[in-house]
Amino acid sequence: MAVSAATVLAHRLNRQGFSRLLTNPKAYPSLFERLQPVSPVHFSYPGSPPGLVHRTAFDHHSVADRLRENRTLVKGRFLGGSIGYVLAKDLGTYAAAFRRPIARLNDNQDIVLNIVRELGPLTPRQIKAETRLWEESGLLNKEIMPALHRLQEAFLVYEDQTDDDWERDWYDFAAEWPEVHLDDIAWEDAAARVLRRFLHSHVFATLEQIKDWSRFPLKTLKPLLNQMEADGILAAAEIDSLGSGWMCAPDADLPPAASEPSILMLHRADTLAKSHATELKRRFGGHKVLQYLLIDGAFQGAVLGHWRIGPHDVDDILVERPAAERKTRRNAILSAVAGAYHPPRHHIRNYDGKPVKS
Repeated sequence: MAVSAATVLAHRLNRQGFSRLLTNPKAYPSLFERLQPVSPVHFSYPGSPPGLVHRTAFDHHSVADRLRENRTLVKGRFLGGSIGYVLAKDLGTYAAAFRRPIARLNDNQDIVLNIVRELGPLTPRQIKAETRLWEESGLLNKEIMPALHRLQEAFLVYEDQTDDDWERDWYDFAAEWPEVHLDDIAWEDAAARVLRRFLHSHVFATLEQIKDWSRFPLKTLKPLLNQMEADGILAAAEIDSLGSGWMCAPDADLPPAASEPSILMLHRADTLAKSHATELKRRFGGHKVLQYLLIDGAFQGAVLGHWRIGPHDVDDILVERPAAERKTRRNAILSAVAGAYHPPRHHIRNYDGKPVKS
């Protein structure tokens, strides 16, 4: 029997951690493992911990802070160079899958890398001071930080973000993680492992969604997916209303399931939002989006407004459901949005284009 869209969405909500909130902080690493790399919440301040919203009954930020303080969670650049955290035990796999090697260092990268290797760990301020020994006037911060970030993408340097301090240390990656031998890990093997974990947590994904999440080039992604299918790791699937894509082979026989009605507001760096980025841009790209609405397991709305560091309002809430449902679920949707946007810092001005009375 073919797997239905309702079954996919129900199992996805469960595996993503939405169906039943995690109550035991000790189980957080297990949840994190399924969804890594995990990004900080979109629009949060630099140095913020990774954020798994709507998945725990406890303060997930404080737990993540403790785990990165003892280096259970470590920071890197994954998924096309974006900031994220993975479990330290999986760093080698994710670094090998997502690193962007540098064929030839430019002058700034060469100077910064040599300083970090010879004198690190150093903060950017300390690196700047040391560059005066290499260049008469030294390098500017706007030259140092891009060099560090590109070296970080290549996993040549490591940023030790154990708290929200802006003055964090930078290390030589190889010296700090001697147990990680990136040149000994084939990209195909590492990429296959992270894709299998991704597809297990998503249950089903189209080629577009896999590319949106991984940011792997299609010329390498498509052959890899085909090989994983030939090896019996993945199964091609056609899901009514969801499209053509892949599932982990054992999921081809998922038991039928249905989820309870749910309304969740997800930030733009959530793993589900990342995997649906192109689709969401097609549907809401003409608006200023603060967050997206996951209704009954599918993206069916957006919270609109102009984000700023200080107080800001929700200008409108768009819901792509029939008019009758937009009306009957209005209060539930407003409640979900008000969980993050509430007075005195925020006000919801409109719903479905109509003013919301205070």
